[in-house]
Amino acid sequence: MGGALYLVPTSLGPDVLPASVPPGVQQTVLGLEGFIAENARSARRFLKALGYPLPLAKVPIAELNEHTPAAALPALLAPVRAGQRIGVLSEAGCPAVADPGTALIALAHREGLRVVPLVGPSSLLLALMASGLSGQRFCFHGYLPVERDDCTRALRMLESESLARQSTQIFIEAPYRNARLLETILSACRADTLLCLAAELTLPGEQIATKTVAQWRSVAVDLQRRPTVFLLQAVSAGLSEAPCRGSLGQHIPRKARPR
Repeated sequence: MGGALYLVPTSLGPDVLPASVPPGVQQTVLGLEGFIAENARSARRFLKALGYPLPLAKVPIAELNEHTPAAALPALLAPVRAGQRIGVLSEAGCPAVADPGTALIALAHREGLRVVPLVGPSSLLLALMASGLSGQRFCFHGYLPVERDDCTRALRMLESESLARQSTQIFIEAPYRNARLLETILSACRADTLLCLAAELTLPGEQIATKTVAQWRSVAVDLQRRPTVFLLQAVSAGLSEAPCRGSLGQHIPRKARPR
């Protein structure tokens, strides 16, 4: 079949390989001759869990992360040019989707090399599927600004765009900053805006719930250090029919609700 660059989705957390990585993908990965990974140690752990047949200490694993200079990319593709089948692994989920790899894939296309995406878990699509928000129009924005005032402005812009285009706005945050982001959302957004919190997708602690911002203000939610996808959709006045039975969060008695 000649050389090719295989984009290999990894699990979204530990001990979930049978459920989240299809058997056919696992078999394909076992036949690859080398890898390009965001972190070589994590890649070896993933390959060991799959039952990779060769000694992992001898498997070539080159690193590609946010610190990799553009000048190093051509060398990473040298094995593919030589006819080898090389896999690209991210730390979690799909390579090049909110993860390093895009520039390498673009270079592979410019050189006419074969690029093969494999099926596997994408937290963004899983969250969108389960949110009940618009799957016809949606946009992923990656990370919002960290500084609170800038984040507030960004959220209000996304809310306006969502209302104008009837679209779902998707974003993420470093898990240790989740609580701060949620607090900003609840203070910055309209009460009738729909917000889905999709935490620990495919993992034992998975929780997904969609409510209005007003409803979220009345529940206690612990997202700290839990990988979470945030989805927001602004709606015309009177049209927000959000479910109230989401399993994420505990009801706060009226007297204890934040003002």
